[in-house]
Amino acid sequence: PFHDDFADRCRRAADRDRTRSGGLSGPFWQLREWCGFEGLCMLMIDDPDFVAEMADFWMRFVSGMFERILPHVVPDALFISEDMAYKAKSMISMDMAREFCMPSWKAWTRQVMDAGCPLVDIDSDGYIGELIPLWIESGVNVCDPIEVAAHCDIVDFRRQFGKKIAYRGGVDKRCIAKGGQALTEELKRIAPVIHDGGFIPSCDHGIPADVSWSDYLDYCRQLAELTGWL
Repeated sequence: PFHDDFADRCRRAADRDRTRSGGLSGPFWQLREWCGFEGLCMLMIDDPDFVAEMADFWMRFVSGMFERILPHVVPDALFISEDMAYKAKSMISMDMAREFCMPSWKAWTRQVMDAGCPLVDIDSDGYIGELIPLWIESGVNVCDPIEVAAHCDIVDFRRQFGKKIAYRGGVDKRCIAKGGQALTEELKRIAPVIHDGGFIPSCDHGIPADVSWSDYLDYCRQLAELTGWL
């Protein structure tokens, strides 16, 4: 059951002068929490009906929560955590993604957008080039963090997919750590996509420990200049 003051909390959240987002675990993420990564991948081969049953339960559970929340308050963005890709490939085949994940992506995206939420963002580390077309087909319109070390190239993604999907991230963390000319060249590389729109540039994951304070400040300054804040 929801807390006794659920309606009051929703009213306070709806009466806002700032953006408000909501986040949840996607089907791959949640099933991995239940079964473990190796266990889930083996079940997708050995007992796909059980995996489909778990995925369907999670889809219906989340949709049920939306049915209770969305009449009271609609977020400005929904963030779905998936983390379903390695350095160069997805962790599962696209057929598996279609079968076990797309029903949830489609249902949730349609549900929140029909309620007035304009943005649905899927987060996955690793190489997501194979997954982006499925996300677009599912109605997802943002993805992140566009990890450069995993062969993600925001410039190539824009060439392939146009403005069917927007992006956050995309700045190579290794270049931020190197600083100087390496950082300048990295920002120059992604500048065409920044100017083209539909892209919020930032570090392609958490800022790593090998980024010095001075290099971080230089990164912020250059990015602010490039995006028109300075």
